[in-house]
Amino acid sequence: MSAFAAVLRRDLLLAMRRRADVLTTFFFFVIVVSLFPLGVGPEPNTLRTIAPGVIWVAALLASMLSLGRLFMADYADGTLEQILLTPAPLALLVLAKVLAHWLVAELPLVLIAPMLGLQFDLPSDVLWVLMGSLLLGTPALSLLGAIGAALTLGVRGAGALLSLLVLPLCIPVLIFGAGAATAVAAGQSAQPHLSFLAGFLLISLVLAPLGVSAALRIAVE
Repeated sequence: MSAFAAVLRRDLLLAMRRRADVLTTFFFFVIVVSLFPLGVGPEPNTLRTIAPGVIWVAALLASMLSLGRLFMADYADGTLEQILLTPAPLALLVLAKVLAHWLVAELPLVLIAPMLGLQFDLPSDVLWVLMGSLLLGTPALSLLGAIGAALTLGVRGAGALLSLLVLPLCIPVLIFGAGAATAVAAGQSAQPHLSFLAGFLLISLVLAPLGVSAALRIAVE
């Protein structure tokens, strides 16, 4: 657990020293979501209908922006080789890096999402469900994205390839994440959608670190 805490603390400190990267992701999300009401028009029913999908798609694209850097700096300066040589389980260290990425790149998006939802005239119950779906879904996006980031490590054109690999895997999360808020807006229960997101997150927590570990070993060798 000490190795997990050390990697988590190190990545958080590095992220704080690279605030520009963090702010780029945050402002990209805010700007993309804020542009839709301007482009679609002020019709409240239209805005309320598209809001969950718009916020979820913006969160997914913002996540893609930051995932390419998840292992790149460690790979470039040799830190990744040292991590692979540590006696601690690599999957545990990968989980620490993914958690740091989520805390820095995606948790701020989750926290600001209800405020952005007010632009779409979303009622409070829909905003809470939207925030809950993002809390369950965005960690899964980070875990799935980590697999793509590891597989494309050191590859030319890694950014485009990462998107091609990861976006299809994220479609179920996108559908059920946006569907939870849409269901509440329609007077239905969001429970099935949130249950799927929770199950998807648990499966990702178990399997993704193992897949990332194998991909990192291949990339370094």
